[in-house]
Amino acid sequence: MEEREFFDEKTEQRVHTLNCTKCGKAGDYSLTWLVRRKKRQLNGRADDRDRARFAKAQSYMVLRDDMATCTNIRCRKHFEIAGLKTMAFLDERPLVQ
Repeated sequence: MEEREFFDEKTEQRVHTLNCTKCGKAGDYSLTWLVRRKKRQLNGRADDRDRARFAKAQSYMVLRDDMATCTNIRCRKHFEIAGLKTMAFLDERPLVQ
């Protein structure tokens, strides 16, 4: 089995505060993330090796945008997104109250 079959994929928009590298102004930017959430269980055609790989798999998200446009009216230049991780693991544990 391929690793893609272990996850459900979808894109999400998340808001982050970034500083423009050209003018230095801070602003809120909506960035696109590809979110891969681990499925609850494997399908029936998995063997022992696939089950072991599935047990180690974790949900994660990957940043799809690499550039942003400044929100400052006087600047409006494109800048590279820096200071933000491009990949993050998701904590899928249920909350205990």
